[in-house]
Parts: sequence; structure tokens; C-alpha cells
Amino acid sequence: MLEVHDLNAWYGKSHILRGVNFNVGNGEIVSLLGRNGVGRSTTIKAIMGDVTRQGSIRFKGQEISTLKPHEIARAGLGYVPENRDIFPRLTVRENLILGMKSTKPSKRWSMEDMFELFPRLRERAETPGGVLSGGEQQMLTMCRTLMGDPDLVMIDEPTEGLAPKMVELVGELLARIAERGVSILLVEQKLTIALRISKRLYVMGHGQIVFEGSADDLKQNAAIRKEWLEV
Repeated sequence: MLEVHDLNAWYGKSHILRGVNFNVGNGEIVSLLGRNGVGRSTTIKAIMGDVTRQGSIRFKGQEISTLKPHEIARAGLGYVPENRDIFPRLTVRENLILGMKSTKPSKRWSMEDMFELFPRLRERAETPGGVLSGGEQQMLTMCRTLMGDPDLVMIDEPTEGLAPKMVELVGELLARIAERGVSILLVEQKLTIALRISKRLYVMGHGQIVFEGSADDLKQNAAIRKEWLEV
């Protein structure tokens, strides 16, 4: 589904990503782990074309490294940023409608699906997005992205700042998204949720991939966890 090879990225003269390689298969949940500042969010932004980059990025067999962000989105790649970026004055329903790429119904998702995935959004459908709680806004952002019917969605720190109960809801939502055949690239700091829902995991350090394996592989590799993940 997504193949990244020798990806380099810069902010100005600062060389952030240095030869990053990884892949995400059909229907997989793949987590990208690491401490703050190692390049995880930059990796997603580089894939979307939001930062200066070099390297190969193939999505569904097509090279997309030369495409503009809106062209990449229209190709079927969804992006949920860390800062959520909802429209605070628009209602929940209006925010969801804006996620649609055309007036034609999505093949996978409808407004009713969004409300079933997260019933709280149904209760607050006519409420401005700006008055939702942080967890509700996170759910709204994820559901708005799904309304565009992506084949793969990249989600940056969806549980950041959320209460434990809401973290569990996010984990359940991610699993249900994958059940519909949508691949997920998850940038996450909470090791517990990543280990529970991911098929494979990558660990980043200093702008490079330093580990690749299954959840069990990472659980058994204390040296990697201590050097690159634990505080």
C-alpha cells in the first residue's frame, strides 16, 4: 500500500530525516514510535509533501513524491494532524461534510457510520466544533478524514493529552477502521496502545529507523526500549 525508500527531509538547512525506509501493507496498523524530536511527525509531513524532501514514496504502486499535497490526498491518502485542525465555528455535522472529497457517497463511510463509531458525535451533531472537549475534537478530526474515503490514513499522536477512557475509545476506533480495510500509519508515544493494536512497529531515533518488528519482538527487546523509547 505504502512504500517509503531512502526518505530524507529538511526544515531549512536542518537535515531531519536521513534515509528512512518502511512500508505499510493492505489493512495493516503500523506504528511509528520514538521520543519527541526524532522525526516521526516529519515523516508524515514529508509523505504528504508539507516539507522539503527527497526519496521514493510509492502509494498503491504510484510514485507520489512529486505530487502536491492536495493531489496526494485525492489519491486516497488521509492525514490526521496532531493539532486536529477542526473548524471551530462550524457544527460537528458541517465539519464531517467538509471531509468529503465529492458529492458522491463514500464507498466505505457515511455520516451514519461516523455516528455509530462515536455516538457522542451524534449527540453533538449541531454543536460548534470549538466547544467540544479535546477527546471529542480528536474523534471528529479522525471521522472527518474518513469521510474522504482514504485507503490509508496517517494519524499523528491521536491520544496526546486525552483521559485514559478516551484513549481506550481511540484505540477501539482505530481497530474498527482497520477492519473496514483501511491501512493505518500511527505515530504514537503511548507504547501500550501501539503494542495492542499494531501488526508491526518501527522505532525511530535521530531521523532514522532503528528497529522493525512485531509487538512481541519489541516486548522482548529490552535494549531497544531502554535506548530509544523509555524516559
